[in-house]
Amino acid sequence: MGDTSGYSSIEGSTQGERNREAAQEEARGKPMNIDLDHLIKLRVTVARYGEMDGAGWWNTQGVLGKAGRSVLARGFPATHWFAQARIVCAVATARCAAVFSPPGCFTLWSLPAEIEDAISRQWSAMCRKPEGWAPFFEDLASRNSGDLLRHLKEQNLIDDKTAEAVVPLRRSAEGKAVALPGTGQATRATLMLLAGGFSKGEKQNLAVPYLRSES
Repeated sequence: MGDTSGYSSIEGSTQGERNREAAQEEARGKPMNIDLDHLIKLRVTVARYGEMDGAGWWNTQGVLGKAGRSVLARGFPATHWFAQARIVCAVATARCAAVFSPPGCFTLWSLPAEIEDAISRQWSAMCRKPEGWAPFFEDLASRNSGDLLRHLKEQNLIDDKTAEAVVPLRRSAEGKAVALPGTGQATRATLMLLAGGFSKGEKQNLAVPYLRSES
């Protein structure tokens, strides 16, 4: 059959390219090793807490509660939870950007583009397997008041270290923002702080936690 070493070399090179492409695709799917399900749960929990029947930070009334479920379940019987969450998260994102959107910083609702792209892809994956998310949303439906930090801890979304780090945080002089100390990147630790920092706000007085980016 002749010398096949050239074919082996080409095949090895092709496999190497495939491995690199697979690694790149995995990196795009999980930017900076962030647990996307955890990040989405942080966002949705804060979104629920800030509704009008809760802290009153954004203009949605119980969309993530039982009322929203009864309405949206008619049109989205299998994925209504995600429809509810997308609505409130979109409103919360717009509201936080309107209150405080500093350049060179990121917030729970405004993260680097690669993370936002990965979140968009994750929503689609979640909708294909909605049953695993039902306990989270069922529990969240009744959590619209009280202590946000306690809610986040009870749902295992933040740890004791994060809760302790939130305590010394203070609102800005204008009362519209909560600065995390120093600079950093969007990691699990900083995302938990950004979520917990919303506890520094008051009823109908939103304060947006933010962290200045290292880059």
